[in-house]
Amino acid sequence: MRVTTSSPVKLQLGKGKVTNVDAIYNRLVNLNDQLTEATLLGQILDPQSKYYGGIVDETGIARANHMSTPRMIAGWASALVNPDSRYYQDSSLLNALDKAVAFMLNRQHADGTVSLGSTNYNSPPDTAFVVGGVTQIYQLLNKHEWAQLEPVTAKLKLFLERTIPAMLTGGCHTPNHRWVLTAALCLLYEIFPQPELLARAEDWLAEGLDITEDGEWTERSNGIYNAVSNIALYHTGRLMNRPELIECVRSNLRMMMYLIHPSGEVVTDYSGRQDFGQTATMANYFPIYRLMAAHDQDPIFAAMADYAGSYITGFHEGVNNHPLMSILVHPEANISHIERAPLLDRYVKVLNAEHPMKEHLQRIDEVGHHMHIQHSSMHLSFGAPLVRIRELDQSVTIMSQTPSFFSLRHGKARLLGVKLSTSFSPGIVKFTNLIASEGGYKLDTVLEKGYNGPIPRHLLPSGTEGSTLSPWYLLPHQHRPMTHLQKLELQAEITSGDSEWTIHVSSDEREDVFTQVTFIFGNEGSVSGDDLLAGEEGKYFLRSGSMKYEAEGDVIEISSGSYEHILPIVREDHHPSGCQYVHVNLVTPYDRTFKIRLL
Repeated sequence: MRVTTSSPVKLQLGKGKVTNVDAIYNRLVNLNDQLTEATLLGQILDPQSKYYGGIVDETGIARANHMSTPRMIAGWASALVNPDSRYYQDSSLLNALDKAVAFMLNRQHADGTVSLGSTNYNSPPDTAFVVGGVTQIYQLLNKHEWAQLEPVTAKLKLFLERTIPAMLTGGCHTPNHRWVLTAALCLLYEIFPQPELLARAEDWLAEGLDITEDGEWTERSNGIYNAVSNIALYHTGRLMNRPELIECVRSNLRMMMYLIHPSGEVVTDYSGRQDFGQTATMANYFPIYRLMAAHDQDPIFAAMADYAGSYITGFHEGVNNHPLMSILVHPEANISHIERAPLLDRYVKVLNAEHPMKEHLQRIDEVGHHMHIQHSSMHLSFGAPLVRIRELDQSVTIMSQTPSFFSLRHGKARLLGVKLSTSFSPGIVKFTNLIASEGGYKLDTVLEKGYNGPIPRHLLPSGTEGSTLSPWYLLPHQHRPMTHLQKLELQAEITSGDSEWTIHVSSDEREDVFTQVTFIFGNEGSVSGDDLLAGEEGKYFLRSGSMKYEAEGDVIEISSGSYEHILPIVREDHHPSGCQYVHVNLVTPYDRTFKIRLL
């Protein structure tokens, strides 16, 4: 395959498991019935237990967070009012639901919040996640004409009413929490029309929206938090009549079309959150693609809703993004009549090429936070350029500002990443720049490391000079002058040919910097080679020649190896478990070319 830098306008037919609306709905109903049956067995029925009525989760106790008992309540409510469910108006399920909702009232703190449990106690943002779902549960049950539901709906309404003080005053940790809070405030307003709820939502929205022109959110979390921000801002946008919020959702959904591997796996290679490098599918995007397909009458979004829905194998998302409940709460979002556009399986897409990342980073000092923020990352890689290339069953990602700068899928064979580490900084190199070059792409960076001189005397704290007790942490280190600043320039050039890729790495002339190029493979395949030295389990050193990685008949061959030093790992570079690693050890200066052949 020859790389170009233009993106095709024409949509091409993909291999995704596309199914029709009725089939997805019927499968969701069946899955929900199965889950209802299973979770009923997990309900705590000991009246003496403080968890009475809750459903035991993976921790061994029942919790009130959005991934625990409320999620089960959503499933039970969806079964109870759905004539297509075998639990429709089932009195036993109604009794269990009443106990579960009473559990939520019991575990709600006096300030109206709930706790996440794994962390985040008395948490406004985690309460907002729950509110985002419980408001929908309330709406679903409240519109169902069945008198026996009234005690349950009254308890749900009381739970929601108790959350209002926390929603009006509570803060957040992460970027997406802001939008989860605005959605909760707006959804509460539908039930309790208090103007101060919308005023608080406006306070959050006044901060502006953290999305690039190409549709990337701050956290760059294709596996989790894109969908969280999208569904939250969809509800906020529609309830506040803010079309610019809907446009942000639309932009991210269009971007996500280019971030899917042939297997249906989502690209998580550069995430800024816990889905980094984890396996994820498009399943959690089903509700928002369906809602936006109906909103826009968009054939592409309708096809993506089908595609995402085909990957739902259970209800693994939070209560605020429950796929079956979303269908039942929003029956007007019927997309069965919309013509489907074919999915993409051939493209070259450059994302964030024009994002003013450097300009934004240069303004950090003037903001005044001194790079300190509690309980969240600064997300300095927001808007970093990347390239997505798809050619049928071949899928490539080229990235800057990430630990891995290249990844490739060849059928079932997964080269999860290629990274470069040095002893200079020390640690993993994150290439600063990514630009299109002749026939491919070029990444480069300049590493800097200097030494800190003595603090000028006039800037020392009073009483410090000559003191026999001067704690290191009380000195104003920011005033130390830099001495002996050293630099190391590194480059990687990536090009492609027919059934092969070339990675050319080079350094400047600085000598004796230990370097390690690491090829990361999935654990499901086998690694072989004539000159492979086995290290710890799953780790190998390609000393010379070539190696092969094979998975279900698909083969990736890489050449050639080198073993210029014998360090098993370069300082401060750590390799997570669950993968296989093939290292090539280099010493600067180097000018090496690796061939990646697809067999």
